[in-house]
Amino acid sequence: MSLWLSWISHFLLLLGIVAVCLFLAYCAYVHYIHLKYDHIPGPPRDSFLFGHVPSLNKAMADHKVVHDLFLRWAEEYGPIYRLNLLHRVAINATSPEAVKEIMMSPNYPKDPYTYKRLFNLFGKRFMGIGLLTNPDHAHWYKQRRIMDPAFSHTYLIEMMDVFNERAEQLMDQLEKKADGKQTVSLYHSINCVTLDVITKVAFGLELGLVEGNETEFPSAISTVLKGMLLYLHNPLSQYMPQHWAFVRKVQESADLLRKTGRECISKRKQAMLDGEELPKDIMTKILECAVQEHGLDDEIMLDNFITFFIAGQETTANQLSFTVMELTRQPEIRQRLREEIDEVIGVKRDVSCEDLSNLKYMTQVLKESLRLYPPGPGTSRYIPKTTEIENIKIPGGVSILFNTYVMGRMAKFFPDPYKFDPERFHPDAEKPHYCYFPFALGPRSCLGQVFSQLEAKVVLSKLLQRFEFELAPGQSFEIMDTGTLKPRDGVVCTLKPRTDS
Repeated sequence: MSLWLSWISHFLLLLGIVAVCLFLAYCAYVHYIHLKYDHIPGPPRDSFLFGHVPSLNKAMADHKVVHDLFLRWAEEYGPIYRLNLLHRVAINATSPEAVKEIMMSPNYPKDPYTYKRLFNLFGKRFMGIGLLTNPDHAHWYKQRRIMDPAFSHTYLIEMMDVFNERAEQLMDQLEKKADGKQTVSLYHSINCVTLDVITKVAFGLELGLVEGNETEFPSAISTVLKGMLLYLHNPLSQYMPQHWAFVRKVQESADLLRKTGRECISKRKQAMLDGEELPKDIMTKILECAVQEHGLDDEIMLDNFITFFIAGQETTANQLSFTVMELTRQPEIRQRLREEIDEVIGVKRDVSCEDLSNLKYMTQVLKESLRLYPPGPGTSRYIPKTTEIENIKIPGGVSILFNTYVMGRMAKFFPDPYKFDPERFHPDAEKPHYCYFPFALGPRSCLGQVFSQLEAKVVLSKLLQRFEFELAPGQSFEIMDTGTLKPRDGVVCTLKPRTDS
């Protein structure tokens, strides 16, 4: 017995020595990383080992906007500064030179550390290697070539009937509550219409959320976004008991989205094989193009299905909600918008694509909303080889983060940056270059940009055409970060019918 205990004690001692050696080796590696990148300016580390992680966690608590901290650091430490995250370093760039050099070039892939982590979400395949997450430029380019025709302006014009129909359904529902007394969460209402639109236009699904149908989709999308945020910031959270219930909910939500997508794709492919008449939607166009390009793996189709659901719905809803929120305190801008809508559209219910192209001031308003409140605040790339930016040597093998939220709120790029001023985007106004990229820039710019802005214009024009609205008491203008930026309080408003039209 004593021999057995002696053997165990020696084994534990050896194990302890190995653990200490491994820890010291890891510390030595962290020190090496410090030596490699510490010539780059940056805030003092909170600790040797954890770097800036404690500051970032504090800045993100309660879904606060961590990008405000990035803005403060950019103002203090300059256009290129480093962040230490254990053994990793990330470079934050608010340099137009860096944006132009890196985002506009295919030689700097999406940051594999960040985007490969979105392949799975707590063990469930999530965004996989779809358009948003694929760091391999050649493979991404093949996908983009297949997807592009379905999101071309010419093809999307044919979807205007759906935009109008769903927006009209929303107006009908709002009209029932437009007595100046009932409160309505316009964020929730707009979320319903954008989800109804993307599911119909992209996949031929009829959800009927605007009309009050109950489905699991809005909750599933919200849950996976929150799960994505937790997973990116703390991938070990799935092993922590306090997160288990939420992790299961995230996994179930990811399963629901992929299961629905799998059924949609399978039915549509079978209909193509059977020679049936197909809906003229985005899925049909993608499948037709995929055949011409020798196909796409079904799992990759599903990856993009998830991406379209999230990027095609959540971000547009958030942009519209922020715009409505801001218009409640901008009566002059709201009135000018109404005058333009009255002149271009009048009292028509069916808005045409030509009408939308003539809403010049609305375009400025929506762009200004994206400057101040970009739903997707940033993106990242990977620097494979040593380069120099702003006269600072950046050793290769590092992520570089670009943040349109931060650059959009810097006075050196946008004077009086917290003022909501659509005149910044007047066609004749002088604009800073490579400082504004709510849909990213270069070859990896957002595929759904045209789709998003067509939909936003249709919904906003109808809302202003029909209603007066003001924020209910107690509402704030605060921002909440749940994977995308959105209004914290839901833009709860009272509505009245317009009386001056």
